[in-house]
Formats: sequence, C-alpha cells, structure tokens
Amino acid sequence: MKESLSLDEARRIALAAQGFAQPGPARAGTRQLKSALGRMGTLQIDSVNVFARSHYMPLFSRLGPYDTAALDRLVFAGRPAYVEYWAHVAAFIPATDWGLFRFRMEDMRAKYGTDPGGWFQTHREIVDWVRAELADRGPLRPAQMEHDAKEAARGPWWDWDVVKHALEFLWLFGEVAIAGRRGFERRYGLAEHVLPADALEAPVPRDTAIRELVARAAKANGVGTASDLADYWRLRDRRAVLAAIGDLQDSGVLRPVTVDGWTSAGRPAKAWVHRDAVLPRRVDAAAILTPFDPVVWFRERAERLFGFEYRIEIYTPAPRRRFGYYSLPVLIGDEIVGRVDLKADRASSTLLVQSAWWEHGRPADAATRLADELRAAARWQGLESISVSRWGDATDDLSRALPGALRHERSHVEAVALAPDEPAIEQPAGVSVEA
Repeated sequence: MKESLSLDEARRIALAAQGFAQPGPARAGTRQLKSALGRMGTLQIDSVNVFARSHYMPLFSRLGPYDTAALDRLVFAGRPAYVEYWAHVAAFIPATDWGLFRFRMEDMRAKYGTDPGGWFQTHREIVDWVRAELADRGPLRPAQMEHDAKEAARGPWWDWDVVKHALEFLWLFGEVAIAGRRGFERRYGLAEHVLPADALEAPVPRDTAIRELVARAAKANGVGTASDLADYWRLRDRRAVLAAIGDLQDSGVLRPVTVDGWTSAGRPAKAWVHRDAVLPRRVDAAAILTPFDPVVWFRERAERLFGFEYRIEIYTPAPRRRFGYYSLPVLIGDEIVGRVDLKADRASSTLLVQSAWWEHGRPADAATRLADELRAAARWQGLESISVSRWGDATDDLSRALPGALRHERSHVEAVALAPDEPAIEQPAGVSVEA
C-alpha cells in the first residue's frame, strides 16, 4: 500500500472495506449475511420505521433484496449468534464478543451505578426485584414484568418506567442481555441465561480490548484517522486509542499514510491503513444507505471522504427541514451523489419518495441507477408502486427514470413511525447520543 493516497483512493479503500467493491449476490442467504456482518463488525439499531428499520438497511445496501427473516433468526433467536450491546451506541455484536466490552460495562457501572444519590442506588429494591424475576421466570418483556409489579402493589414506582430503567441499567452493566424481541420490544434475561458460557467466562482486559477494537475499526474502515478509529466503537479514551494505534503500527497491523485534503491544524492529518486493506481500481456501487450505516455514521468522516454534509432532521420542525424527515444517502460509483427521503405507505402498497436531492458531481446515469435501487427497495418491502413527490431538485429526474411512477405533492405532515415507547435513536436512560 502506498504511503500517500489521493482522496479518490481513500474512498475506494473505505468502500471496499465495507463490501461495496463487488456486486451483490444473485440471492443473499445466511452465509452472505454473516459475511457482510463480519465486514462491518457491528450493526447499529434504531427505532425509526418510516421505510425500514435501520438494522435491516446496511445489508440491503450491500446485498440487495434479502429475506429479513433470515437476519431475524441470527439476531433475535433464544440463544442468538448476535446480541445487543452498547458497541457503536445500541448495536448488534457477535455473542462471542460480549467479553470484549467488559471494560465498557465496568465503566458504565462506575458512571451510573455507584453514586449513592443516583437512580440505580436509590432504587435498589426495584433492581433486586427485577433480578429475582428474571432469575425465577427467565427472559421477559418489560410489559410482562409490569403486570406482576402492579399486582404486588408495593409502591408508586412499581410501574413500567422504573422496571425498564432497571433493566436498561443492568444491561449496560452486563448483568442482563437481550434475549430477542417481540415486534420491536426487547426481551431481557440474565446474561447467563442468554449468552454462551465461554462468552461470559472470557472477559478481555481493558488495554487488550481497546487494541482489538481499534484493529477491527481499522479493518472495517480500511483507512482512517485516530478519530475515525475511535468513533467506530465510540471509544472516548483518546490516550488509550493512540496507544493502541502505536502498538498496532509497531506490529505491522497498521501502516501510516497521508490522504490528500485530510488536514489537522493546517498540516496533513495522521491516518492509518489496515494491512489487509485493498485498493480497487474502481468501485461501481449503487446503494441507498441508512443514516446509521458505517460508511456515513461518523459525520466528520463522511464529510472528509465524500464532501457530504449530513444531519438527520427528525427533530427539526417539518417546515424548517432542508431535505426531509429521514433522508437516506445515495451512493453511486464511489461517491455520495444525493439523498432521498423514503416512506413505505403500507395502506396503499406504495413507496413514497418524499423528497430527492442531488449532491455535487453526479454521473450522467445517476437518476437511472437510483431508479433501479428504488425499484429494488419497493420490491424488498413488498410494495407494488412508487410515487415521487415534487420536493427536491432530483424529483423530476427520478420521475422521468421511473416510467409509470405516480407523483404527489410535498406535505408538511410527514408521518413518524416509531416503536411504542422507543426514542428515535435507541439509548438507555441517562445515556446521551448525537444524531
């Protein structure tokens, strides 16, 4: 690998590392899903369901239409191959990686579980009751525990919210694991009832874990700065990240590079390429991405790699939105060339393109290729037709590229589809994240 990369080369390395350098399979089964998950290392979870839940999207982006039930079997089974934890915020990780995050569980307990005046310590009675319920009855949904708690009539805080709070803290601390979901409602169980014994019995020391996570981040990114490598797993200890980078460089896992245009304090920014990274001659991808795809989830990196300034507007009042409620980046070739705000209207079996916008430098066939992706997206979601709004500078181009597509006017009343009692970005009580 070269010691200096152009921005185009860095983009191709990054996209190849994420699985966009080769065409998707004719039919994606469990083996292809596992391969894509292996490349990413983690799969972020989000509750918004206007088009499709976010954890389904990265696999569609890489593999095309696939049976989401196959992914459900991997992540929602009784003893799943993948399990949820606070990896890159709430995300799926291989169940065998549970011990790799033991240091984070210890940090979470120190931060949220030890303050005498904090929620956890002042609600020890409910916490102990929740533990006992899970020990006696096995994995449960919060609603199932709410019923028993109300029957017990032990006090004003025996309600769903405090049960949920207790479960979320115990999950952060590693005592509880997610034993699947019904719909999108989590089932919580004691970790020893959910995870394989070897995952529980093999905690990884902090320095070793951070080194391993930085190495995995480098492999998943292909090329990146220290900030890129830290953000992949939301590692906040910069000194530990830099120490890990130094160790990995000394051992030959990482190699220092510079990337044209990547600067820090007016000088070339330090960056590293993973020893297994490949630099394809070209990347000819076509994909619609979720906002929580590893390619774009770190907004600073997305701007450096693609010149793509990206913010989610779900919390912005509708009349003030520039691009739409939940706009999705559009990848064509090795560039992000636009964004589309999609909604699956189940009642009319229609994929609604609520808005569509072009970015700089789109190729001449961008509309045609995006139209193909929209057809695939509609087919994947079981929708029979497509309707394109008139909001956005790409909508007329898309309409022409979709013969027979309907047209509709922009509405300021944009539907919001969240799971009951879930935030737009999944987070435990007291833990803040940025969109």
